[in-house]
Parts: sequence; C-alpha cells; structure tokens
Amino acid sequence: MSENGFCSLENFSGTIALITSIVGLLPQVYKSYRTKSTADISMLMLMNYLVCSLAWTIHGICSGSVFVVYSNVVGTILSIAAIAQKVVYDKNSRRSVEI
Repeated sequence: MSENGFCSLENFSGTIALITSIVGLLPQVYKSYRTKSTADISMLMLMNYLVCSLAWTIHGICSGSVFVVYSNVVGTILSIAAIAQKVVYDKNSRRSVEI
C-alpha cells in the first residue's frame, strides 16, 4: 500500500474511532442528565472506561497519533461526566428514599 493509501486508511480509521468514542457514552450521559437517574449504571464499568481512555490517551501522545489522542480525550471527558452524574444522582436518589 502506498504511503498516501496508508494515510487515507489512518484518517478513515481515526475518524471512525473518534465518532465511536462519542457515540459510545454520549447517549448514556444525555439520558442520565434527562432522567437524573444512574441506578442501573455500573460504577465499575465507568471507572474502567475512564482508565482505558486515559491509558489510550497517554499511548497516543507517546506514539504521536493525533486520532488516538483526540478520540480518547473525548472518551475521558464523557466518562468523567458520567462518573460525576453517577455520584450526584445516586446520592440524590438515596436522599429521596430516606425522606
């Protein structure tokens, strides 16, 4: 494959990675925001997503891969948002049960 072909494949796969990073967690973050409920979401899964995104971001920085960095920065931001929602909404739901 020529160098131009490889770059095209790299750009295409990088674009797909960026889109799937956004699509992977954004609907859940939006739904949690709308419903103010995260009871059915696993904190372990969210923490795993965060660690994975951070590790891939570091790998992308070290290897100089812009697409790996960008897609995983998006994943990191979304996972932090989802973790924050989980903490706040679960705490609020426990309070409403106690009252």
